[in-house]
Amino acid sequence: MDPATPEKWRPFIKQGIEDWQVAFEAAGFKNAIVAKDPPTKEEDPDWSPEDVRYSVVRYVTTDIQNAMGPHVHDPRTGEIIESDIIWYHNVMNLLRNWYFIQTAAINPNARSVKFKDEVMGRLIRFVSSHEVGHTLGLPHNMGSSSAYPVDSLRSPRFTNEMGTAPSIMDYARFNYIAQPGDGDVSLMPGIGPYDKWSIKYGYQLMDSIVNKTKEKEVLNNWVKERASNKLYRFGRQRGLVVDPSAQSEDLGDDAMYASELGIKNLSIVIENLEAWTKQEGKDYTQLTELYEQVFVQLRRYIGHVVANVGGIYENYKSTDQDGPVYEFVDKQKQSMAITFLIDQVFETPYWLENKSILSKTEEFAFAEKLRLMQDQTLAQLINQDRLKRLIENSALNGENAYSVYEMFDDLSKAIYKEFDAKTPISLYRRNLQRTFLEGMQRVLESESNQYEHTDMKAAARLQLTKLKTKFLISRYPDEVTKSHVWDMIERINKILEYKEK
Repeated sequence: MDPATPEKWRPFIKQGIEDWQVAFEAAGFKNAIVAKDPPTKEEDPDWSPEDVRYSVVRYVTTDIQNAMGPHVHDPRTGEIIESDIIWYHNVMNLLRNWYFIQTAAINPNARSVKFKDEVMGRLIRFVSSHEVGHTLGLPHNMGSSSAYPVDSLRSPRFTNEMGTAPSIMDYARFNYIAQPGDGDVSLMPGIGPYDKWSIKYGYQLMDSIVNKTKEKEVLNNWVKERASNKLYRFGRQRGLVVDPSAQSEDLGDDAMYASELGIKNLSIVIENLEAWTKQEGKDYTQLTELYEQVFVQLRRYIGHVVANVGGIYENYKSTDQDGPVYEFVDKQKQSMAITFLIDQVFETPYWLENKSILSKTEEFAFAEKLRLMQDQTLAQLINQDRLKRLIENSALNGENAYSVYEMFDDLSKAIYKEFDAKTPISLYRRNLQRTFLEGMQRVLESESNQYEHTDMKAAARLQLTKLKTKFLISRYPDEVTKSHVWDMIERINKILEYKEK
């Protein structure tokens, strides 16, 4: 431990380090990893955390909200020589925000802006374990959490035995799925089956099992024995998610169902946010920060669902294993993802519009905050790589694929539904309708050759033409709607004229 580490947090960081002993025991080693306090000057006047002979958890007093676990290894053999985990002090604020927003609906220990030391200590232990995993050579496994059915994460028996994911190396934070009344569920992952398997694969001594010439054969057989068991699946980390079963910050095997439950809990948080953030003599800084974190968490759920649209599952295989490595998400699931986004994002989420909170945290920004969230969602959906995957899926699988044309039609029908119902259009919906036109405009005005040689622009142009026809024959229930309609017609004219120059 770094001498700068606060005394009250040392036991929890140590526990996180020594949590890995169970994995090493399964691989045949006892007391393989031990956490120690730094020696005093009297015990060893020459000891220094800079000494390359020691692996040290370095406590850095900055406001950075993070921690990381790099290591130094011999590139010839892969042997890990030394590691210094970087522990930034303000990771605790990040942990506070995650734990509060994701669990306060079911967890009384998270219902304040400052947690008890034992609660924060448990969160520190969780992060410590994760970072030590990196020092042992384990990368992030973003596919781990998809091994557990969503309903299992509402079960006290299951979660207390298995945690919330098979690996602590996933970004599976805290149990946002469990609902009030589900009981004493586990709220976070621990050292799981995947972690124990990884340590066995990487560290178990082989001399007593086989000679060197057969070692790779034995390892390959170990992998194939576990290949059909989702507990041992690895999903790589990617910047832009293609595989919806390998995402960061998600839980469970069904993003739509998991996110629906997560939103139910967020609505409970919103209802109680003022009471849970109240501090005598303090201003509304904490209320403002945590209200914004509700939006941050909601955007995570949205991203988890969007990834299913045009998604492709990736399951690593060697040539002696059957089945595809890459497989499109089926049409029904993609359609379900769009339905979720329509219901939860494009239908105005009035549960976010808490006027009491807004009167204490916002001047006039809520409508724009909501529009930006909807715009970001549309931008994710019409990302050119996603559209290309939809088009390719249609070419390969025909009617069994969810097409770009179907997606544009489904979104348009929902976003402009007032024109069929002949009902007034609220400000939030008018903003959304204009935002959809801007999304189509971005497709048409893109200079990228990746757009030029696909059906993307044709689909966008058709959608705008259909919308213009709808607007021209529509009836206006009021003057606001009339001005809004003619404004959109003019916008469409300008967008379509742009490509005719």
